[in-house]
Amino acid sequence: MALFEMFPNYIWNLSVAIAMESGGRIGEIVDMCQPIKDAAAGGGDAGTPAFMKQWAAMGDKLIELAAEDEAKGRAFSASEKLERASLYLFTAERMQGHGHPGRKETYRKARETFDKSTALGRINRERVEVPLGTGTMPALYTRAEGPGPHPVVVYCNGLDSCKELLYWSRLPQALARRGVSTLCVDQPGSGEALRLQNLPVDPHSESWASKAVDWLERQPDVDPDRIGMTGISLGGHFAPRAVAYEPRFASGAVWGANHNWAEVQQKRLKREGENPVPHYWAHVMWAFGASDMDDFLAKAEGMNLNGHMGGVKVPFLVTHGAEDRQISVQYAHECYEQLVNSPRRELKLFTAREGGVEHVGADNMSYGRDYIADWFAETLGGRTA
Repeated sequence: MALFEMFPNYIWNLSVAIAMESGGRIGEIVDMCQPIKDAAAGGGDAGTPAFMKQWAAMGDKLIELAAEDEAKGRAFSASEKLERASLYLFTAERMQGHGHPGRKETYRKARETFDKSTALGRINRERVEVPLGTGTMPALYTRAEGPGPHPVVVYCNGLDSCKELLYWSRLPQALARRGVSTLCVDQPGSGEALRLQNLPVDPHSESWASKAVDWLERQPDVDPDRIGMTGISLGGHFAPRAVAYEPRFASGAVWGANHNWAEVQQKRLKREGENPVPHYWAHVMWAFGASDMDDFLAKAEGMNLNGHMGGVKVPFLVTHGAEDRQISVQYAHECYEQLVNSPRRELKLFTAREGGVEHVGADNMSYGRDYIADWFAETLGGRTA
């Protein structure tokens, strides 16, 4: 199974594939991408303003169409259009460099559109804020189906995702039908925490993951003894570390193993492997609150899970795409092999036989989504049928 490739560079194709897997419509995506195919020829960084112009324009059109539905009392139809409008706006914003003209406004509109869709569609997700030592961690809370108290999974971002994209991965919906709630978080260095509060990445993920556990323990519909943790992409570094150092987590999983992210940076300096977003080095310096490249590399130096995985003493699942072009599959093997104290560990590599072979299953997210949802249902006391 291959990535859907409309452009001559990986970074643009990755964004398009993620949008498709998140609920984008192929006809709308073709209409947005066709006029900018030439703009992508210069590489991942060049032409991103043209990308934002086309995708934001489609978002604006869908907002207008949704308003027509709403005027007729057709709230569910309006919500459907607003979901895609918000997705296209978030995708447009994600492709821009830090400080690019229009980026802040596009992000604001994407968030407002998402919130309006939630209300009109009566969608099972509530925006909440988890208190941190400094600022808050904005999150989306999706409640499990049926009577509680329920198990719950904390689901964290990668380097360049946001809680809305976590929701659109449809893992929260897959967990909800299995009797497990989900808290999708914009942890420091991502989403709202970075853009609106200027909170940089905290490599010691247990510090903010523990705050999520504190918040969940106060919720009447949560079983505090059945809280799990997962993450996607760079979240595949944060989640294992958090589970290793926060003993209240009862189970863990990763959607893409990011065992030694410090080493990944050295490989990227040598142009080994693909970058996840345009303007990559500017993005990581912004996300880490770094003043320059040397400062960033110093801040990222400790992001290596060697020597830490022995702290994981609960069930843990490692998943990875066998043909991941960003993060070597070798890191999945290293993470799994070092889970020596986990009472139940599993390594699942997605191959061409099923799909989901690209980075975090960008070619087909259904396999990773279902496998991780079943894992948590089995290890936290949900249901798989």
